[in-house]
Amino acid sequence: MAIFDQINNDIKEAMKSREKERLEALRGIKKVMLEAKTAKGAGAELIDDEVLKIISKLAKQGNDSAAIYKEQGRDDLYEQEMIQVKIFESYLPEKMSDEELSAAVTAIIAETGATGMKDMGKVMGIASKKLAGQADGKDIATKVRSMLT
Repeated sequence: MAIFDQINNDIKEAMKSREKERLEALRGIKKVMLEAKTAKGAGAELIDDEVLKIISKLAKQGNDSAAIYKEQGRDDLYEQEMIQVKIFESYLPEKMSDEELSAAVTAIIAETGATGMKDMGKVMGIASKKLAGQADGKDIATKVRSMLT
């Protein structure tokens, strides 16, 4: 089952079980997915990779917002944001460990034949696609940079 269909089913379940926070988070995901689906130049259907990128972006934004709320002493908003982030992350694949990320980046570097920093863009292009949703873009870039220097 496609993630888009899974989210639609989960929205129905959340409505039936009256889970307000979950329903709100799922509707947020669906809204962004529909916007991406109807954007100019978009395909008729969203593939799972695109959906994972959308959900990953929402989770990152939620974490950033939660950090700001925590910093400002707004624990009520912090808790609300973290509940949504947990729901977003339940649709994402498990994050790679540092060792797994190192192994994946090493394989990509070998695959591309990269020899130095001049090849970082080539490696990052492939790594970003292959590791989407499994590792944060910043972590990937840091790992690629450290391995190419």
